[in-house]
Amino acid sequence: MSYLPSSPDLENIAGLLAKYPRLGILLFKLLEDIKGSFSPLGKGTRELIIAYTSDLNQSEFCYTAHKSLFKELGIDESVYGQLKLDIDSAKVDDKLKPILHFVKKLTLTPDQITQADVNSIYETGWDERALLDTVRLCAVANCMNRFAMGVGIDKKAAHSKQTQPAIKPTAKYHS
Repeated sequence: MSYLPSSPDLENIAGLLAKYPRLGILLFKLLEDIKGSFSPLGKGTRELIIAYTSDLNQSEFCYTAHKSLFKELGIDESVYGQLKLDIDSAKVDDKLKPILHFVKKLTLTPDQITQADVNSIYETGWDERALLDTVRLCAVANCMNRFAMGVGIDKKAAHSKQTQPAIKPTAKYHS
């Protein structure tokens, strides 16, 4: 259900974009480019970043949309609960942990990103392209989450953000 008087029954972004096809062209083209091109981040890692970003935003709609791919990509759904509690103890490849710290910080406190955050990604063996792909995935997922919340497709997340105190990052960051 959307906030749009002309389309109150819209339940997903696909329905909205079917009605207004030009609205999402750039966003979906960027996401398609990231997901379809060569990347040092594998397909599973890219989906993990997108779903984790949506989870951080409390965007159940977007998280659920990506959740359908978890099993196909060999991602254990319990990882998201672990990531919310503590990235460092989550059952993910240690090489991904600096990227996930970065994604969390970029989503929740982007003004606090430092060179040290980026250096920790490079120190684990990732290159500049991996950093750029991480930033693009996180940015597009954040944008799509806010798009869904803003038009009322993800009212639960929008309401949750209004009624709960701001999320404070709990994981330690390298700074």
